[in-house]
Amino acid sequence: MSSADLTAPPALSDLDAAALFLDFDGTLVEIADNPDGIVVPDRLAFRLAELADRLSGRLAVISGRSLGDLETHLGRLPTAAAGSHGGEMKLPGGEVVRNGSCPSSVRSAAGRFVDQTGGLLLESKPLGLAIHYRQAPEREVEVIGFVERMAEEFGLKAKRGKMVAELIAHDTDKGEAVAKFMAEPAFAGSRPIFIGDDVTDEDGFLAAASGGGFGILVGEPRETAARYLLPDTPSVYAWLGL
Repeated sequence: MSSADLTAPPALSDLDAAALFLDFDGTLVEIADNPDGIVVPDRLAFRLAELADRLSGRLAVISGRSLGDLETHLGRLPTAAAGSHGGEMKLPGGEVVRNGSCPSSVRSAAGRFVDQTGGLLLESKPLGLAIHYRQAPEREVEVIGFVERMAEEFGLKAKRGKMVAELIAHDTDKGEAVAKFMAEPAFAGSRPIFIGDDVTDEDGFLAAASGGGFGILVGEPRETAARYLLPDTPSVYAWLGL
């Protein structure tokens, strides 16, 4: 959708049978200079659990972070969740399923690339990896070129985000995570709403629209598959009633 067409979403209380799919970084927490530098609002996990209760359990956090990383910041996840862009999924009943892998040769090559390039941060994940260049934005072309070469050579998927490039399993993205959650009995018959800030959330916006719902972009207006806009993280909390 054109950035000029984006408006504020209708009130959550006015939406029947809503199912919420929430990105983490840039949506529930502010973006930080490095993944470990985020500040998580007090009692966020408890507040998400309360919101999930109001929605009869129809809530999931969907993040590029691994499930283990999310639990480092939130504690034991109180809701359904997907990590690694959907490669790891904690289903409503508590079962955890994982899909895909990242060859050790790719991890070794990424380590050498980061060591030799300078100014980069390598984030290892259970099913992939991410190279952050927020501290060296002039390295963007090199980072993206490396990640795309690795993806082509090893049959992985290259994903770009805000000052980060990632390698993940080829059939994994946030849209697939939404589709899998919507196939669960707890989400059956609901209207999916995906809230996110980054280009990696576009798959989630598309999946929500395909399921009869919509996406909400967080941040500055841009071309997007989302239908609505919230300007920042505090406005997300206000809209969610957190």
